[in-house]
Amino acid sequence: MAISTVTSIPPTANQSSESTTSAASASVDYNAFLRLLIAQIKHQDPTKPMDSAQLMSQLASFSNVEQSIKINQKLDSLMTSTALSQIESLVGRTVISSDGTVAGTVMAVRVISGGTVAILENGTEVPLEPGVIIG
Repeated sequence: MAISTVTSIPPTANQSSESTTSAASASVDYNAFLRLLIAQIKHQDPTKPMDSAQLMSQLASFSNVEQSIKINQKLDSLMTSTALSQIESLVGRTVISSDGTVAGTVMAVRVISGGTVAILENGTEVPLEPGVIIG
């Protein structure tokens, strides 16, 4: 009779339940990927070591994840820089929303994760998206 074993790796003392749930989410971040790789190597069967080609493939994947994270950070920085350069030129100008329903003079600009939002004198917020007219 064959017996299959199922083991679970309990979180370490420095892991929170949030990091454990984030590893189970659809997107795995850099730290979660590293924890999974280390756990796999640590808990592999010594009588059946991991195939070296698989290990190299996983290390290459790890490198790709790291590079993707760095690229995303640089893109975020570039987007923020671009948004901040727009702010100076927008205050005091007239903005008409892309659907033409909202218009007014910009008194402030707010940078959000999805882009830039112009705050008009009447308090209305207009996202600066394609189709917005700035006069």
